[in-house]
Amino acid sequence: MDWNAPKTAQTNGITMEYFEEGEGTPVLLLHGFPEHPYSWRNQVPAVVEAGFRAIVPSQRGYGGTDAPADAGTYSVKNLVADLTGLLDALEIDKAIFFGHDWGSMPAWYSAVFAPERTLGMGSLCTPYFTWESPKDMIETYDELRGPNHYMRTFQEPGVGEKILGDDVEHTFRSMMRGRGMTRAEFDAAPKEIQEVPAGVFVADPQLFGEPLGSEEDLRFYVDVYEKSGFTGGLNWYRALRKDFEEAQGSNYVHDIPTLLVYASDDWFFFEVSYEGLDTYLPQIEQHEIKDAGHWVQMEKPDEVNRYLTGWLKSNFA
Repeated sequence: MDWNAPKTAQTNGITMEYFEEGEGTPVLLLHGFPEHPYSWRNQVPAVVEAGFRAIVPSQRGYGGTDAPADAGTYSVKNLVADLTGLLDALEIDKAIFFGHDWGSMPAWYSAVFAPERTLGMGSLCTPYFTWESPKDMIETYDELRGPNHYMRTFQEPGVGEKILGDDVEHTFRSMMRGRGMTRAEFDAAPKEIQEVPAGVFVADPQLFGEPLGSEEDLRFYVDVYEKSGFTGGLNWYRALRKDFEEAQGSNYVHDIPTLLVYASDDWFFFEVSYEGLDTYLPQIEQHEIKDAGHWVQMEKPDEVNRYLTGWLKSNFA
């Protein structure tokens, strides 16, 4: 895959760049924040070798894809529309949606907002959330984490951009790291750590471990973000209240093949979030990868690939 040579398609009022390789049943691999399709570089060959067509878009606001100024256009419902529009442009009827981090939300919600286009769905790290409580995610995280949680900080335009964009190389050197603080250590840490302040993205405090990837990998991300900036990705956070509003009254039960692979020491999510998901997803297959953190697809690529391709072949071959 040449990660410097994207294709483009018109979808849902924007121009979207994407990368693809392989033949067979299509699998959309959806990156999170602050990432790029390049974050799937270790998974694409395995997916293709397993007999599938890997389609890896730069999602709205990222890379060379358009980044509209209106944060409301970054709601998960609209992100799903971006992806189904991409399928239309590629003349694909149905696909498998699989995401990491924020990319997991349009993956999971493909079945909520576009069930007729969704063969299966799944996630690395991010559990399946239902926005059916009386409180939206911002209010929920204020109660669970505290007012200094990064999701709250990122709501104010310009603040997250300054934290992350003042020194892009430092940001990615600080963040693209393996397991550091274990979940047990995190759970025993002071409240100011458990709030997960925005500073963790720039090593203040440094909760991650050893660097992941090569200098070439680092330079790729730095080059991309020095051009694009962080506003597009941050607008996904700024659409959270609209996400909650648009999801009200939705059907959250989906009896289709689903996969969740999560890391034992990914303290971005509460451990309890991975329990009881079969209430909504009767066919869910879950796997925990030990001794790994949030960037598990880079830290433990072989294990991720084994679970992902095994699930793909057993359900869609």
